Amino acid sequence: MGLAQLEGKGAVVTGAAGGIGRALATRLVAEGARVVVNDVDADALAATAEEIGAIAVPGDCASADGVEELVATATHALGRIDVYCANAGIDRTTPDSLQLPDAEWARMIDVNVMGHVRAARALVPAWLADERGGRFVVTASAAGLLTMVGAAAYSTTKHAAVGFAEWLSVTYGARGVDVHAICPQGVQTQMLEDAGPLQALLSRDSALAPEAVADAAVTAIAEGRFLVLPHPEVAGYYAARAADTDRWLAGMRRLQQKVDEAGAL
Repeated sequence: MGLAQLEGKGAVVTGAAGGIGRALATRLVAEGARVVVNDVDADALAATAEEIGAIAVPGDCASADGVEELVATATHALGRIDVYCANAGIDRTTPDSLQLPDAEWARMIDVNVMGHVRAARALVPAWLADERGGRFVVTASAAGLLTMVGAAAYSTTKHAAVGFAEWLSVTYGARGVDVHAICPQGVQTQMLEDAGPLQALLSRDSALAPEAVADAAVTAIAEGRFLVLPHPEVAGYYAARAADTDRWLAGMRRLQQKVDEAGAL
C-alpha cells in the first residue's frame, strides 16, 4: 500500500485529540483516506474531527469493550478498516518509578500494550479472510528500542509494544497484514511538556513537531519499512546497543549518574 493507495482507504487513529495522533489523522486525510479518530477526551476529539474532516468516535480504546465498540462503529462508518493506527499511549512516571503503584503499572500496560493486542484480535481475522489484508501501525517510542532513564513502566511497556508489533509482522506479514512501529525520541506534545526535568534528556537530539513524525510514518508505509525512526540517529543507537550491549549499558549508567547528579530524578 503506497501513498497513492491510501486514497479512499478506511483508517482509524487512536489518541487522536492532539499530538502525534492528530498529526497522523491529518496526514491520512490529506492522502485521501477516510478517517475515524478516537480519544478519551471527547471535546478535544470533536474539535479535531471537525477541523480535519474526520469522524469522531470517543471512548477508551484500551479496554476490551472500548476496542470492540470502536472497531464496530468505525467499520460501520467506513465500510472497512484498512489501516489501524494504535497511537494512544500514556506515561505515569514518578520521581522514583520503581515504586510506581501496581494500579499505575496496570493502567500503562492496559493502554500501551493491551490496547494494541485487543485491537489486533478484533481486526486481524477479518484481514486474513480478505485478500485486501490490512495495515497495523503501532506508536511505540525509542524507549522501546533502547530504554528511558527514570521511567521503568514506560520503558517496559514500550518494549512490549515493539515486541508485539514484531510478532504481528512475523506471524501475519506474509499473509497480507503489514505492520509498522513508530519509535521517536522527544516530540513536541503534552507528554513531553509533562516530563518535567526529563524534557532536556528526551530532546537531546531535538524535539520534533508531531507533523514530522506523521511524515516519517507515511514515508515508511510507502516504502514498506517496519521501523519508523523520525529521529534517524536512533538507528545508530539501536545498532550500538545490539553490537555491544554491555558497553551500551555502561554508557546508559553514566547518563543515569549525570541525571542523578543534576537532581532531575
